[in-house]
Amino acid sequence: MTTPISNNTPPSFTPAASSTGNGSAASAGASISQTGSGGQLDDQIKLTDSALALQDATRPQEGAMVDQQRVAKIRASIADGSYTINPGRIAEKMLTMDQQLNGAGKA
Repeated sequence: MTTPISNNTPPSFTPAASSTGNGSAASAGASISQTGSGGQLDDQIKLTDSALALQDATRPQEGAMVDQQRVAKIRASIADGSYTINPGRIAEKMLTMDQQLNGAGKA
């Protein structure tokens, strides 16, 4: 059995009035729009509050220190194959973190 599908063209959207500017997504109300030639709206994105929070969380915080020498040392040991993984230490750290998150009395 076949069912013909009519009107399978994409819907026509009328772009909402938008202001132009060079502000960031956060200062523009989390809305980014780009206009193409002829003033038509090509792309538009709106970020939710949780997406903005996640985006902010991934940015390095002021005062956050990264030990660049240690990072370079680890990268070099991975590259030359001398980096070793200690599964016992990883398991201990995971258990410690689990106990801190769930409370020491639960096991």
